[in-house]
Order: sequence, then C-alpha cells, then structure tokens
Amino acid sequence: MYTRKNLIRDAGLVIPGAIALTMLGSKFAFADDGDFDGPLDVLNYALTLEYLEAEFYRQGNEAGLLSGQAAEYLATIQTDEETHVMTLQDTIASLGGAAVPAPMVDYGEAFASEANYLETAYTFENLGVQAYLGAAPSLFQEKELLTAAASIFGVEARHAAILGVLQNKPGEGGVYQGALETALSRADVLEAASPFIVSAETL
Repeated sequence: MYTRKNLIRDAGLVIPGAIALTMLGSKFAFADDGDFDGPLDVLNYALTLEYLEAEFYRQGNEAGLLSGQAAEYLATIQTDEETHVMTLQDTIASLGGAAVPAPMVDYGEAFASEANYLETAYTFENLGVQAYLGAAPSLFQEKELLTAAASIFGVEARHAAILGVLQNKPGEGGVYQGALETALSRADVLEAASPFIVSAETL
C-alpha cells in the first residue's frame, strides 16, 4: 500500500485494463479560483489531472499512431501517469479522504495523426508542470506531501522535455520553457483542461 512517504515509488506498476470513466462529482472541479480547502483538495485536484493524462495515453497508445522510440517513450509515460493515479488515490485514502472519480473525456482530434498526438501530449505535460507548481504553496505545511508533489512535478517536466525532443522543438521555449517554470492557478488549469471533459457534475 502506498503512503505519503513512498508516493511515487514502484513506477513500473500498471493499472489493469481501462481506467473507469465516470461522472466527476467534486465541487472543486469548476470552482472559482482561490485557496485549496486543505491537502485533500489539492490531492484530488492533482488526481483529476492525472486521470486526464492517464486515459489520454491509454487511448493514444492503443490508436497505434507511433512506432520505434516514440512508441516506447509514450508507453513508459502512460505507465508513469497510471502510477500517479494509483498513488494519489492511495494517498488520499491513507489520509481518510475519498478520491474523486475520473471524468468522462473526449480528446477530439488529438488522435487524428501522430503530430496531433505528440503535440497534445506536449501540451498536457506542460500543463501538469504548471499545475503542480501553482498548487505547491497550498502544501507548504505538509512537508511529506510537498516533497511527493515535487517528485511528480519533476516527472511531468521530464515527460514534456521528451515530447519536445520527439517533435524536434528548439531548446529553450520548446524542449524546456526557460530558466524558470511558470505556475498556473487552479482556475487557469481547469479552463485549459475543461475542453477534454465531456460531462461533470458540479455541486
């Protein structure tokens, strides 16, 4: 069982089968920007983004758009994102909370071509980097959770860099975003992610 101290250990684990897509029933999902309501709110926010990423790579990799090194890299990224989902779910449970269910999703034209797939993946990963950085201050009093979130933040940044290289993007502004990363607020992140969410229940 995962705990706060081993949040992203055992990255080789894979969720069996497809991630269940159900209604998103959490009031934070499309709420106005503001402070998070404690660590569980931050973790469920992160979990929602990880659901979107994990299911995105599952569908994209099953579409068979990639070959060679690109296919190998994105299969590994899928495993990473599925591991993030499981570990966040388990961490939320260990804190006595309830994990939000996965949203119903539609990735539109993301799988229409290899180029679309890689560019959408690149966008998702950079969004994840900015989301974790933006949420970090809300975990400042929870040192173990902050460390774990920073660990996932680092993995998302590496994913983005790999995807930039696969697309032959330039170094600064492409493979990486410059000397400093830019944090995004919860409202901005959810606005960017909301086009991929087909249906959600707001409370």
